[in-house]
Amino acid sequence: MSLDLINKQYTSAEAQLRLKEEFQRAKPCMHLNLENFLAQDLALELFSNFPPIESLNVKRKSLNENKSEDYHFERWHPSFAKLRACIASDAFCKWISDITGVEGLKTTNDSLGSGVHQGKDGSYVDVHIDVNMNPDKGLWRRINLLIYLNKNWKPEYGGDLELWNKEMTVCEVKVPCDFNRAVIFYTDEKSPHGYARIKVPEGETRKSFYTYFYTPLGDGFRYSDSRFVSRPDDAIGKKLVTGMKESVKINAKRFLKALGVRSLDFQDKNKKKNE
Repeated sequence: MSLDLINKQYTSAEAQLRLKEEFQRAKPCMHLNLENFLAQDLALELFSNFPPIESLNVKRKSLNENKSEDYHFERWHPSFAKLRACIASDAFCKWISDITGVEGLKTTNDSLGSGVHQGKDGSYVDVHIDVNMNPDKGLWRRINLLIYLNKNWKPEYGGDLELWNKEMTVCEVKVPCDFNRAVIFYTDEKSPHGYARIKVPEGETRKSFYTYFYTPLGDGFRYSDSRFVSRPDDAIGKKLVTGMKESVKINAKRFLKALGVRSLDFQDKNKKKNE
């Protein structure tokens, strides 16, 4: 499969060299902010056929987040499977390996491969650090790709992706979540990210397509679980509760894993239906 679904301004040899330089220089973490990422016809098709939020079976709702997500492409318009196939192709994986400098990137066909995120009025995801492993596949998570599909999005709605420094003292970059914008970033301990509570009218939602890329476990890998981290201006009470909650969560997951519990995502209703 070729890169025909990606805007040609990003796929030439000259463009790839420029993107690689931009990725390496970016602060606070290595990242790219790419406007008009997909071919326009595909982006419009994805927007027009984005699955209703009520149909998404993974509900993330807690002190630190409020959003829905899913990864069952067979339930959705064929344009979503078309995009997933392009992004999982050898051509795309080589392209993203070349521009990030991470050799051998591949994605997977499970919930930690590709899917969609969506949030209605009041949605937010507090700043967090991603888990750095796909436990079922035994792979090292290295790169995140997010493609926003929010047509007619207004700045007053909020929802910018926030990229913080690792010390959590400054939000150094805010990326708008407007239509057909892609963000590619290296995900590790140095890339805290999230988005603040959105305020949108009835019927509007914050929509994105995600893909995570992996390499085999190797030198330099040390397991790190996902965890929320507090912003400097969070209330003292929230900071304390978040810290305690994340510590309990991580220790509980370690205990369950030791008992042989394989699926630790208790907010995924898909898995309950398949049991």
